[in-house]
Amino acid sequence: MLTTRRVDAYHALTVVAPGIAERFRPGHFVGVAVGGAQTSMLTRRAFSVHDVKPDYGGTVEFVFTVRGPGTAWLAERRARDTLDLVGPLGRPFPLPRDPVTCVLVGGEYGSATLFPVADALQQRGCRVDFVLGAISADRVFGALRARRMGETTTLTTEDGSVGMRGRVTDVLPGVIADVRADAVYACGPMPMLRGVTAVAVEFDIPVQVAVEEQMACGTGVCMTCVLPVIGDDGVTRMVRSCVEGPVFRGERVRFDDVGTIPFDALGAPGGGTRNAG
Repeated sequence: MLTTRRVDAYHALTVVAPGIAERFRPGHFVGVAVGGAQTSMLTRRAFSVHDVKPDYGGTVEFVFTVRGPGTAWLAERRARDTLDLVGPLGRPFPLPRDPVTCVLVGGEYGSATLFPVADALQQRGCRVDFVLGAISADRVFGALRARRMGETTTLTTEDGSVGMRGRVTDVLPGVIADVRADAVYACGPMPMLRGVTAVAVEFDIPVQVAVEEQMACGTGVCMTCVLPVIGDDGVTRMVRSCVEGPVFRGERVRFDDVGTIPFDALGAPGGGTRNAG
């Protein structure tokens, strides 16, 4: 490991990982083993990649908050410690072929994954505008970088400690209308993604969301991160966020049914197989 730093309420770890850095695309994530060799914490923790640099052959930075014993252990790592991580995992964000105007919406440290997206979009000549939000100022991640990169940056906090008081969905319609956005990219808590998707659908513009689901294996084996997504054929399937995602077309995710198996899903006990034909 190269560096560890505090960023307001969050921790950012930079790891020398040339193989991951070389293959990385915006939206990919890494699976990090926690607890050390003798630990009883067997499952990896999934983290979106915030930054990739060519230094030392290739470095990868990811951002997290302490939520339990695994992330508490990670927060105690120091430079020159060794970390076991695998990646890049998942499917990255699709990028537009032509220069278009994109609004990037981030909730809490979910915004970390949007900065590589913004880089890639700008390299294609796209205009990028940011909307970042959180409960309080110390939980808004990347505001300074967003202001440097974006044509405009709108901040929201629920307690009003920075930017507009409220949520990203309160200001998003105005931003989309003002900049005449062609597409929305979003990452953050599931309720936020649901709201952002509803706004984009209202404006009839495409929305790509990177979902934040609990992932235990990160490679599609354990099935803990499944959620209901409507396929091109109109059939709902329980798909794995870590393999088929974490990026999905927002309007295809059945946010109201996340955490359940809808009766009309393919193979569901309610008879979803009947809807496949």
